[in-house]
Order: sequence, then C-alpha cells, then structure tokens
Amino acid sequence: MTAIRRIGTQRDLLGESPIWSTAEQALYWVDIRRPALRRLDEATGTVETHDMPAMVGAIALATLPGHLVVALAERVALYDWRTGAMETVAELPRPIPGHRFNDGRCDRAGRFWVGTMHNITRAAEGTLFRLDPTGLTPILSGVAIPNSLAWSPDGQVMYFADSLHHAINRYEYDLESGTPGPASLLATTVPPGFPDGSTVDAEGFLWNAEFNAARVVRYSPDGAVDRVIRMPVDRPTACAFGGPNLDRLYITTTSQDMDEDTLAAAPLAGALLAIDPGVRGLPEPICTVLPRSSMIGLSTPGVQA
Repeated sequence: MTAIRRIGTQRDLLGESPIWSTAEQALYWVDIRRPALRRLDEATGTVETHDMPAMVGAIALATLPGHLVVALAERVALYDWRTGAMETVAELPRPIPGHRFNDGRCDRAGRFWVGTMHNITRAAEGTLFRLDPTGLTPILSGVAIPNSLAWSPDGQVMYFADSLHHAINRYEYDLESGTPGPASLLATTVPPGFPDGSTVDAEGFLWNAEFNAARVVRYSPDGAVDRVIRMPVDRPTACAFGGPNLDRLYITTTSQDMDEDTLAAAPLAGALLAIDPGVRGLPEPICTVLPRSSMIGLSTPGVQA
C-alpha cells in the first residue's frame, strides 16, 4: 500500500493546478474559490498564501524568477510572487457572464494552454485556448469542463478531457506549430467519477486524479490501467511530480460544498496530499510564449533546470 501523507495544515476550497519549480524547490498551486495562490517551500515545509482578486483556474511557471502566469476568471496575467504586482497579458476575446478559466498547462515548447467553462451550469459552452504572441487563440469549442491537459515526454502527444464526457482523449501533437490532430480515446471513467487534472511521468505514463472516485490512476500510453491508488478523499482534483528528485506525487483536493458534519467525517478533504509512487516526473515546462506586449514576450522553448 502506498503511504499517503498530508502536507501543511491549510484546507483548500478547491485546490488545483499544482506545479513544481525545480529552480526554487517549491510547489505552487491554486485554491480556485478562495481565491488564492499557495506556495510550499521544500526546505522549510512552510506554506504561504497570496489572495487573488478573482477566481484563479490555473498557473504556469514564467521565465522571470519568482513570476507565474496566472489564469484569472477572464484574463491571463503575469504575477510577481515577491511583490504582488500583476500585469494582464491577454483577455478573453468576448467575456461571457458566468464563465471562467479552469485547467491550464504549458506544452513542451512553452505555450500555455487553458480552457474556459460555465462556472454555474457546466453547459458545453467553454473553449480551449492556446496563448500565442497575438493573444488567446481558440482551438476547441463546446467544452463543458476542460481538464487533464498534459503532454508526452517528447511533446508529440497531447492529452485533454472534457470531464463530463467521462473520458480522456489523446491527440497527435505538432510541437513546432502547437497544433493538435484529431482526438482519439485514451481511457474512460465510470460515473460519477470523472477525469480531473493530470500529469505525465518520465516513462510516459499519464497520472490522473479521478474526481468523485477517490483515486488516482496511472495509465499507460495506450490507455491501459497500470496502477490505481486509493485516496482518503472522494474528490482528488489534480496531481504533479515534485521534490528534489521529482519522485514525489503531490495531489490537490477539494472541500467545497461540504457541511460541517461531512468535513468532520473527511478530515483530509481540501488538503494537499503527497505519495512516493516509485517513478519520477519531468521538469515543469516554463511559459516562454506570451503576447508581445508583455514584459517577457519570448518565443524560445525552455523548461526550468
């Protein structure tokens, strides 16, 4: 049995988007609904929280030290963790009431991808965007809940899920142009469980946090279930590799819409959890492609060393 441990004492309403900074030896993640950014310092074990001005769906590492790319409700911004300064780098082409950004991640060439969703109805009205030097480019439409963005180690396969379809798709991916091919089915889940956030390990296997199913699943590149890790919470939300050797899997969770009795019976709901799965992850890609108007509007691929 894989030992699961709690990291810190904080409780997220909706923890999501964990990413590991190798340069800082720190884990960043978001609490979408607080809304806040959080940072775990590996050396001290302390967790620091910065409140955000709007719901924050996803983050990515940026080339400037101490900076993050942050997907707020209707805009993408560059955030300086040290000073709290925030600069908008892109906005939705047409803001829609009730919509917000959700899952996001960088491909292996440094392009930030992020999807929108209807925050209340979960209607299939969302869009998956790619952040380009010209701004946000719509790629896929008719999305209900965008999730599970991840790329194979060589960057030539993209994974993505519209959670309400209870399936994870794979796409052949042109890394040079940032263009996915047609979708093909990788794996399905059994309702009410649905695929939430994912990451890929160094062996090319996809790890997915299965919301409402109390488990994290490792899939082989052909979609076979390689391993199932039972979670002490019903609703894990996302996962990411971190630690000095990238051999620790961090898992975010949620406590939203839970009353006091339910929370008492689920003391780890909303906690940041960690396991040692026996495999290593990959360095998190850095966002190097931003609109030219931003202070770091570069176009050179890179990952954090």
